[in-house]
Amino acid sequence: MRPIMALCLTALAACSAEPRPVGDGQTGESERGFEPPVLINAESPVVYPVDLFEREVEASVVLRLYSSAEGLIEPESTQVAESSGYPALDSAAVWGVLEMRFAPARRDGTPVATLFLQPVHFRHPARVAQGERP
Repeated sequence: MRPIMALCLTALAACSAEPRPVGDGQTGESERGFEPPVLINAESPVVYPVDLFEREVEASVVLRLYSSAEGLIEPESTQVAESSGYPALDSAAVWGVLEMRFAPARRDGTPVATLFLQPVHFRHPARVAQGERP
């Protein structure tokens, strides 16, 4: 793979900066004083699968993640909450979790463990430049 292609593949698989809490009554509930975890990676660690990139396939995956009070993701608890419809994109998002770094969720300023939903969007530069959306 050409170096520029590898850079493009990594840069275009983007994680939303706005995770959504999972309201289960124990962790991640939406309430006043609750702040969800915040992705702090400067660049997305998710790699766009080459064959789907070349075909300009775009889609989104929503991951269900568990973050400790230190902001560490428990990889074994990672699940695909909403599939992209492409197993390769779903797998790429799950593998990217291993490199994702988060500031912890906070309740009234105190770091807490929580469950949350993290969207991962796969967008092709040619389609983004044209203003298209899947």
